[in-house]
Amino acid sequence: MVTASDLNVSRETFDKLELLERELRRWQAIKNLVGPATLDQIWERHIVDSLQLLNLAPDAGTWLDLGSGAGFPGLVLAIAGAERGLNVHLVESNSRKCAFLRHIVRLTGAPAKVHEARLEAVLPGFIGKADVVSARALASLAMLLDWTEPLLKAGTMGLFPKGRDAEIELTEAWKKWTFEAEILPSQTDPEARILRITSIESHS
Repeated sequence: MVTASDLNVSRETFDKLELLERELRRWQAIKNLVGPATLDQIWERHIVDSLQLLNLAPDAGTWLDLGSGAGFPGLVLAIAGAERGLNVHLVESNSRKCAFLRHIVRLTGAPAKVHEARLEAVLPGFIGKADVVSARALASLAMLLDWTEPLLKAGTMGLFPKGRDAEIELTEAWKKWTFEAEILPSQTDPEARILRITSIESHS
């Protein structure tokens, strides 16, 4: 059983993460918000996996999470980052997932705003305003860079969790872009990596 001390979070934060877990299980039966095979590993596969991003950007004030789905990583970051003053913007086009996100934001009081829209409609408003942009299991790195280039050029840090093909995705992305990339280990999967992207320029 995971505890607050295991995660290095306050009891209040842990209670809210437990609430997220309970509500996800309740909604899952009707709304199918996450892959059914991951339901028995909500803490490791979803909550802890999301939580590890928080300390990779300790000074962030505004965080933009793309394709938030059922709230991973964005909603977890909003709950856990509330005590340090973090504000998270959750971008999701699926209406049933947005309903769940809003429900958890109301229950927990997490400092998060849900944007029910396509990425293209939201991203321009965050150029020069977001400290971090994240996306988990949304698209290839090359496609993520296509979308987020204006933010990254303006100083936003990209944090993109990836699986075992992280280095292959980097090689493909470097064909079009020049950028700084740190390949960081995942705390929850020895084969996974987190890519921290900064200072991007197109080759063209």
